[in-house]
Amino acid sequence: MKILLDFFPIALFFGAYKFYGIYAGTAVLMAATVLQMALVYAIDRRLQTMHKVTLALILLFGTLTLALQDERFIKWKPTVLYGALALALAVGLWGLRRNFLEMLLGNQLRLAPGVWLRLNIAWIVYCALMSALNAYVVLNFSTDAWVDFKLWGYAFPLVFLIGQGVYIAPHLKDDEPAA
Repeated sequence: MKILLDFFPIALFFGAYKFYGIYAGTAVLMAATVLQMALVYAIDRRLQTMHKVTLALILLFGTLTLALQDERFIKWKPTVLYGALALALAVGLWGLRRNFLEMLLGNQLRLAPGVWLRLNIAWIVYCALMSALNAYVVLNFSTDAWVDFKLWGYAFPLVFLIGQGVYIAPHLKDDEPAA
């Protein structure tokens, strides 16, 4: 159910874009993301930091896109989001000596410090690569190609998350001590 909720805004954006263009698609994306966050809040009774950042960036870049009638803003939003995540995780890890990923997910997953370190580095690399890849597509391809990339590019996070799950599964610590 939650995975469908995650893809709901991009699916509606894609449909609106194909029928009505980038500006209608942007407005639909903004409205769908607000609805998505309301549903997440209704289910979990809270929004995680990532939800809040994503919502803020979609509303900011969407508003700029619509107000200025300039599609570049909505196209650059993923680059900014992924770049900011990579930078925040890197500064946290190497500058502040804090593993933000562990701070965010440590209550949900019990992992050894070395596993958290490798996961954090994997997230830094992944976010930096996704930021660069989106920037490359924005700079070198049409808006149609970028929208197709956004739709089919959802394979990247799915593969990354599945790979991450495969990696952490053997490292999960049980709450109960072994008999």
